[in-house]
This record gives sequence, C-alpha cells and structure tokens, in this order.
Amino acid sequence: MRQFLSGNEAFAEGVRLARPQVISAYPITPQTTVVESLASMVEAGRLDAEYMHVESEHSALSAAIGASATGARTFTATSSQGLLYMAECLTYASGGRFPIVMMNANRALALPWNIYGDQRDSLSLLDHGWIQVYADSGQEALDLALMAYAVAEDPAVSLPVMVNLDGFALTHTYESVDVPTQEQADAFLPPYVTENRFDFTHPKNIGYSAGPEYNKLYIRSHHEDMLAAQSVIEEVEARFAHHMGRQYPGMIEAYRTDDADVVMVTLGSIAGLVRDVVDDLRADGVRAGLVRIRYMRPFPTRLLSKALCGAKAVGVLEKDISFGAEGTVFTNVASALMRAGCALPALDFIGGLGGEDISRAQVEEAFQMLIARAKARAGAADACPDPVVFLDADDARGGAA
Repeated sequence: MRQFLSGNEAFAEGVRLARPQVISAYPITPQTTVVESLASMVEAGRLDAEYMHVESEHSALSAAIGASATGARTFTATSSQGLLYMAECLTYASGGRFPIVMMNANRALALPWNIYGDQRDSLSLLDHGWIQVYADSGQEALDLALMAYAVAEDPAVSLPVMVNLDGFALTHTYESVDVPTQEQADAFLPPYVTENRFDFTHPKNIGYSAGPEYNKLYIRSHHEDMLAAQSVIEEVEARFAHHMGRQYPGMIEAYRTDDADVVMVTLGSIAGLVRDVVDDLRADGVRAGLVRIRYMRPFPTRLLSKALCGAKAVGVLEKDISFGAEGTVFTNVASALMRAGCALPALDFIGGLGGEDISRAQVEEAFQMLIARAKARAGAADACPDPVVFLDADDARGGAA
C-alpha cells in the first residue's frame, strides 16, 4: 500500500513491520515523532510490544541492552545531544554483541544550541562499534528499518545498527512510500532467535571482564565480524529485493562514475541534489559522477576506491568537521584512496552545518573547483596543504572562512 508519510513515520512503519518486542523511548527533536508513532501503534493494538517511556536517552539504550540480553528484539531512537548522552552505553551494546536497532535523527551538536540537521552527531561516534547506515529517502528509511534487523541479527554479525536520517530534511519531509504487508515483512524477517541471552536452564555469563591477554581477542573478533557484515548486507539486500521488489545498491551507490573525470562523494539526503547537478553537467558535456556512501561502518574501502580511482579529481561533500583536521568522511575517503594507491587531487567541501541549506549553486561551484583541479593535474599527487573548503565561505564576521 502506498502512503503519504514523513521520513519519521515511514521509519516507524518499518519498525512496526519488524515486530520488536521491546521499545525504549525518550523524546528529542527531531526524532520524537518516531517514538510517538510507535506509541500510537502499541496503544491501538497494531504492534504487540512492551513500550517503555524512560527518563533519559542513557536509560533508553540501557533498557534496550537489558531487553536484548533476554533475547528480545529491541528498538530505540535518539538524536544529537541524546546520542552523545548514550555514548557510554554504545560500547556496552556493541561489545556485548546485542543486535539492537536504533534510529538517529541527525542534528547539530551544542554549543551553539541548534535543533537543525547536520551529521556531526553520528560521525563523531564511528569508533563505538556500531554499524552505521545513512538513508536518502523516506522509502529507504522504511526499508532500512527492516533490513537493519536482518543484518544485525545474522549470527555472522551480531552487532547493533544505527540508521541515520537527516534531521528535518528527511525526518519531517513527506513523500509517497510503499508500505509492505505484514506477510511480506514476516517472510523476509523471521523471529529473532539467539544464544547470546540470559538462560535459566543453561546459565551463562554476559557482560564480563577480560584482561589484556583476552581483551584483544574480543576486539579483533568484533572488527572481523564488522568487516564480515559487508557480505551479509549484500545477501540481505538480495533477499529484500526478492520479497519486496526493491533493489538497493549495497554499501555505496555509484552514479555515472564509470567514465567520470570528477566525482563527488557524499552521504544522506543531499545526494539527491548532487545527482541532479551531475545530470546537468553531463548534459553540458562534463563527465561528472556521484558516489553516495550508504554505510560508513563497515567502511566500503574497496568498493569506494574502485568507483573513484579512474577519476581525475574527487570531492567530498559532508555536513561535518573534525576540528583541527578535516571532515570525518573525507578522512575515510582519503584513506581508501591511499590504500588503493590512487594519487588524486581531492577537496573536502564542508556545508550544511547547523542545518543550513546546501544550494544547487554551491554544489555547482564545488564541481567547478574539482574541474579546475582535474585540468591542472599533471599526474602528480595533490599537493594542496589544506583540502578543506567551507561552502559559502564569507562568514558572519565578513572574512574568509
């Protein structure tokens, strides 16, 4: 059935179809309508789940960990400062190998206080052991709610998944969304069964300590299973396409990159605008392309380098900055290029901070800078001492950013 839903409402429908048994909820803008929608579903009898309205975001993830430790399929959601408040619990969830699904509404971090969307919250927590995926539409948000459980609960993975939706730009924007039937969802996502749970018949220790000689083994296993998630994601998306008729591109979406001279890399909902600019440039004879990173963890190093190494210049457009360095996405992309031996001019375009709109003109200007760099390239590595370019560089003080 097609419905006219916001990104938050679409995600809530996907969660409902996944049949979580425990939902731990605490409101925070712009995530609130997700847990509000789920509360209404539970109240109306559309979803059979234990709904826990807890006192903080820290408690929300703590409760989800406890529920998952009993073998229950669990869900929670948060945003921005709420995600940071959960930070202590993030490594407990991932280190405990609890396949919790959490939706994060990407939003700027304080200070200055701001309720609008950039991606500094989730990108600042990439090292906490969660799979991280970024949606670019309401339809993808709904579908990722289902696929996230299938990936997280796979025995080869057994890790929590954070699904990120751009605050307001996606969470509160309405579009026509195809909502699967419960029968379709059940055929795709079977009930959750795990041995990683409390069991009075077969007692086991969960959440234990490990000294140096054993701790390293757990960390290595965590890393290896995160890498293994890449093949599980491909398998899950193939099964999803079989049941739902919608095929997703895997870890990355490579758009018109086969012969591209200049390629822009980005993630989230801004990819739609970049895709349109690529089409306009192609119509003008410029061989431009787009790579949308869907999964930041595990990071798609080989796929990314394969899509980019044939270009003459690469840009990264991101809503993030790691103070004193560069954008976090750029750091990861540059590492992938280096590991592949690709010496390409690369620029890091920072925009959308604090929810500021990224305009078509800004994206076009960024591409023109890449085109200039590609033309100036003489077969040598990029010698630019600082690759960071702030979009709309004239700041409020009247100087250059």
